[in-house]
Amino acid sequence: MNATRRLAGLAALAALCLALGAAGPIAQAAGGQDQGAKQPYTMAEYNSYKACADDKVPASLIRCLDDFVSKYPNSALLQYVYPLYYQAYGAQKNYAKVIENADKLIAIGDKLDAATRSQTLLQAYNIREGAWTTLPAAEQTAGAAAARDAASAALKVLDSIKKPDNVSDADFQKSKLPYIVFFNNTGAQAAVRLKDFNGALAFYKAILAVNADEPATEYNMGKAYLDMAPPQTMDGYWHIAKAITSKTATDAQKKQLTPYLKKLIIAYQGGTVCDSLTDSEFNELLQLAGSSADRPESYKLLSSADLDAARKDMTIASVITDLKAGGDKAKVTWFASCGLEFPDVPGKLFEVIAPATDTDPVILKIAFVTSQAEFDAATAPDMEVKVVGQPEAAKLNKDDNPAPRFTGTLASYDPAPAFLLHWEKGKVNADDLPKEKEKPVKKPPVRRPAHKKPSQ
Repeated sequence: MNATRRLAGLAALAALCLALGAAGPIAQAAGGQDQGAKQPYTMAEYNSYKACADDKVPASLIRCLDDFVSKYPNSALLQYVYPLYYQAYGAQKNYAKVIENADKLIAIGDKLDAATRSQTLLQAYNIREGAWTTLPAAEQTAGAAAARDAASAALKVLDSIKKPDNVSDADFQKSKLPYIVFFNNTGAQAAVRLKDFNGALAFYKAILAVNADEPATEYNMGKAYLDMAPPQTMDGYWHIAKAITSKTATDAQKKQLTPYLKKLIIAYQGGTVCDSLTDSEFNELLQLAGSSADRPESYKLLSSADLDAARKDMTIASVITDLKAGGDKAKVTWFASCGLEFPDVPGKLFEVIAPATDTDPVILKIAFVTSQAEFDAATAPDMEVKVVGQPEAAKLNKDDNPAPRFTGTLASYDPAPAFLLHWEKGKVNADDLPKEKEKPVKKPPVRRPAHKKPSQ
């Protein structure tokens, strides 16, 4: 879902730009302190800072700030200097430096102005996480651990902010929602780069806790489950199905994810299951995902290993026995056998339906039997065989050809009590087809010798 990842990156960049634009009020805060109180900096120190704050050209602003820091490495004004730094570096798109200075501001911690500490930290985390998402892939991976930890720390800061008295609970939670989504999404991205998939899932679940219908997050959760070692396949498929069935999923997202999930299921089952069965399973999964918040514990798909085990020592006799018995065994057997070709299937012929046109198949109604006793006991067919490309099969009859053998492909079946196994691409054994009656050889006429006249 590359489009989703690009959108997440754009959202992060938008948050970064908004935060950079908001750096001004913090930069001005130093000048608004109580002038009657003793200041933790000298007037010369403040004037030097103010000269930098008034510089609107990123390159010269950075030089000014470098000079200030070299002169006043322990200044109380550093909490206002670092936002100027990351604003200037952000304008230059030097996001590694943005992160560096945001981290320096965060490191001040309890020494930040108490009145605005939480807001200052929240902005700094917003800046550094947004900047991290814009880094090249290799640099993102190198900084992933710090980004993951910063996301967790940012969420704690966000949780510590108290609701203003003049703001309703609903409005306060609504104002926090973009930060909750952004920090959790960024933390999850970082955790995935570290292959910390359990950590990523915790972040994704936190997003769904505040926004239950979020297709991109459902998809990302599915990917995280599938990327685990070993893969958590059922959980992975479930969350991708939740993304497809989300009420807010776009047509483009559904169009992209639907064939993707079906392809995953086909590969999981080894690519040998009949299309009709795959479609049925896929539709069942979507129906469940669309109507249930959590995957039922009993829900599972048969894996290629399950199907291979079922095919071991499989015969057409064992297939029919299992299918007639019904239950879970019948399901496993049918998924393993549907679409397989079986040779020389024996049976007792009951009916032949001739084709209506040259393109229609010959249809044989046959009972599966493996012994003379079963042949004698069979009273009705339990197989329907469509024979193609063999028009002479229409000449079979139960009197002259009571037990034709055939090779065919299993297509479907009707369960008991009216059990009927449907075959396609049938071919009757050539030895069991009616033999053409030999035309009598026309004898040449007997020529009588010419009558000779008696000699004189």
